[in-house]
Amino acid sequence: MLNIVIFGAPGSGKGTQSERIVEKYGLNHISTGDVLRNEIKNDTELGKTAKGFIDQGQLIPDSLMIDILAQVFDSFKDSKGVIFDGFPRTIPQAEALKDMLKERGQSISTMLELDVPENELMERLIKRGKDSGRADDNEETIKKRLKVYHSQTAPLIDWYEKENLHAHINGLGTMDEIFNSIVKTIDNL
Repeated sequence: MLNIVIFGAPGSGKGTQSERIVEKYGLNHISTGDVLRNEIKNDTELGKTAKGFIDQGQLIPDSLMIDILAQVFDSFKDSKGVIFDGFPRTIPQAEALKDMLKERGQSISTMLELDVPENELMERLIKRGKDSGRADDNEETIKKRLKVYHSQTAPLIDWYEKENLHAHINGLGTMDEIFNSIVKTIDNL
């Protein structure tokens, strides 16, 4: 199976590029953001708990996220693989994901890092907030999310480099240019 972690700061294009990867390679897509938003929308207990963390600009506890991901991952029968979008976000999460996959005889094939400068991320997220009405795409929350990303999430780059799974992708350019770089990386696996 082709199991990919797509990685980058909020606004780096993970969701957009994930959709294209799913279409080209026939993978299943696990977007933790979509999973959590669905739980919140359906007002489940998990959704209520998650909303409390999200509203504060904080990450969801690891054990909660791994349980959710394992449940979603196990629901994909005869899958060609999965793209993990928005997870892991910390080194303990990466280790937990590695263990969860290992229990199932699986592993991560690569981690694609979409690298975008911070000023571009701010522009993209503010525009997305205006276009979509997403409450978490306002300047104050974006700054909090980027701070959390740099302090807690960015260290994953080194972790995946040590695992020999890191692939750097320039996240600037047209969607097609970025996707072509991703395809080259995946096809060389």
